[in-house]
Amino acid sequence: MNSRPMTIDDLRRVLREGAGAEEGIDLDGDILDTSFESLGYDSLALLETTSRIANEYGVKLSDDAATSARTPRELLELVNVGSGGVVVGGGADADRLL
Repeated sequence: MNSRPMTIDDLRRVLREGAGAEEGIDLDGDILDTSFESLGYDSLALLETTSRIANEYGVKLSDDAATSARTPRELLELVNVGSGGVVVGGGADADRLL
């Protein structure tokens, strides 16, 4: 488990490893405030991404919290607020998460 805050470069790597990158989408550019939809990532891709984040960073986000992040900046804020293994976000599935 990684104890340092997640950076945009870390998120780019996780996005590529988990869901790949749409052809023509440049994840290396300034994507912090670009919507995941514009980047070609749907809710299933975000759930895969947050699963990988949980494994690597120990931050488990509820499905509601994960899919509420509209941009990489919002997802990074959720992850970094929750660093230390805390569940971030509510929802019906929050009680299943550590």
